[in-house]
Amino acid sequence: MAVVRVALANIEYPQNPDDAVARSVRAIHDAAAAGAEIVCFPECYVPGYRSASRHVPPPDRTFLESAWSTIARAAGEARIAVVLGTERVVNDKPLITALVINRDGTIAGFQDKGQIDPSEEATYGIGDGRHVFHSGPLAFGVSICHEGWRYPETVRWPVRHGAHVVFHPHFHEAEPGSYRPSTFADPANTFHEKAILCRAAENTCFFASVNYASEGSPTTSAIARPDGTLLAWQPYGQAGLLIADLDLDEATRTLAMRCKSY
Repeated sequence: MAVVRVALANIEYPQNPDDAVARSVRAIHDAAAAGAEIVCFPECYVPGYRSASRHVPPPDRTFLESAWSTIARAAGEARIAVVLGTERVVNDKPLITALVINRDGTIAGFQDKGQIDPSEEATYGIGDGRHVFHSGPLAFGVSICHEGWRYPETVRWPVRHGAHVVFHPHFHEAEPGSYRPSTFADPANTFHEKAILCRAAENTCFFASVNYASEGSPTTSAIARPDGTLLAWQPYGQAGLLIADLDLDEATRTLAMRCKSY
């Protein structure tokens, strides 16, 4: 089977929604220039994740549709697939979602976040349904932030349905007084990065987690192999693309397929 080069856009939080689009387009072209066949962005990168520490303008359908068109056009020009962390408005409330764009710039679909953190309930709606997407020989799913950390079934479902890799867009920035790691999965750090390794090992798949680049971030972007070992990780707070080659033969999906619960 093929070896597929993937890119994780471990880039800074945008200054505003228009800046998010510009940074996304730039990262798409940079990833394509590096030989990547697909690039994944952090959670809600366009227009930016809504949190108490970040001001984001109210949800705007017109802006989002224009942004998606611009980014899809860039994907088609660069001939690279894109998993764009974004939001979409349903029943007047934003859903956290990932927009999947094909290498020719056409839209493959959305993966909405169906398990949200309690802190998000006042801001975001809850999505439903899981999907598997394809780009050439690569089959992949998306599990967004809280889903991938705490709900393993959101990873197991796409793997049982053929995914070689599950992308994990997330938003995780330092809190005052929190421990600031310098080594991936430091025992003094939170459980989150250990979960990256677990999601890969328990499903015999690749797991690719992408965060924003921010000072003191408690997690960083990383890719785990199907045996639960670390393939690649981005230095904490360092903006840039994390590039890795995935040998799809390694993603046997054996342990996911043996599970009778999902």
